[in-house]
Amino acid sequence: MPDLRRGVWYGIAAYALWGLFPLYWPLLKPSGAIEILAHRMLWSLAVVVVILAVTRNWSWIRQISKRQLLLLAGAGVLVSTNWGVYIYAVNTGHVVESALGYFINPLVSILFGVIILGERLRRWQWVAVGLGAAAVVILTLGYGKLPWIALTLAFSFGLYGLVKKKAQVGAAESLTIETLVMLIPAGIYLTTLGSANTFGNHGTGHAVLLISSGVVTAIPLLFFAASVITVPLTIVGLLQYIAPVLQFLVGVLIIKETMPAERWLGFGVVWLALAVFTWDSIRHGLAKKPVPEKELAPVG
Repeated sequence: MPDLRRGVWYGIAAYALWGLFPLYWPLLKPSGAIEILAHRMLWSLAVVVVILAVTRNWSWIRQISKRQLLLLAGAGVLVSTNWGVYIYAVNTGHVVESALGYFINPLVSILFGVIILGERLRRWQWVAVGLGAAAVVILTLGYGKLPWIALTLAFSFGLYGLVKKKAQVGAAESLTIETLVMLIPAGIYLTTLGSANTFGNHGTGHAVLLISSGVVTAIPLLFFAASVITVPLTIVGLLQYIAPVLQFLVGVLIIKETMPAERWLGFGVVWLALAVFTWDSIRHGLAKKPVPEKELAPVG
């Protein structure tokens, strides 16, 4: 139980920090989304290498299996996609749509359970998924196009969490492999920018902000990795509402994004779907017999 409690607090910290990201990424302008993404990969790797050096934790390199290596390589591609799309969304005034992506992420996780893990849905889970699909249709009509930012964020992060859980590798260790996999394309991109590279060309403060993207990125990811390997996915699903709620509030109250009636309607249907999903999860959890503490273990 202490590990479970600690994992829950790690999850809360991770999602709260992610929820405040829309206030950070605009500070890195005039850097473009891809340049910021490349710096995130570079400096995140530097941060986790320092962590591993301080803790003198290198033995895992010999112990990691080929399957885990492949899974974490895939996780690196997925999280990089998520990072890049999110930075683009925030810096182009689509904070609310990015929040939508993380609101529908639990429903995407349900679909993965059916499609990938062969799980069978309960009646009210189907209702939640149906409402989520209806919300996407409403928002597509409202936006005049498919909300691709929201869908990309939801599916990439849903798959990322699934892959990380299957890999079962420690937080710093897994993040090291993920960022190392993406270091080559990031390095190639930065070296080919030439004079267009904003690093060092817009003052010391801007350079420090780009470097700090590694710390800003690594800390919540380390919290998330520490949480997801010890906390059941049902609890993770509830915790992840923290981030989109904060993002939505930042988009509407601070950035002042416009919210026409059809967009409010679409979000309302999403929130209804999440309410049904949460109610069913709690009801189903209460109906189960208590599990002895010694049987509580990370879900593999």
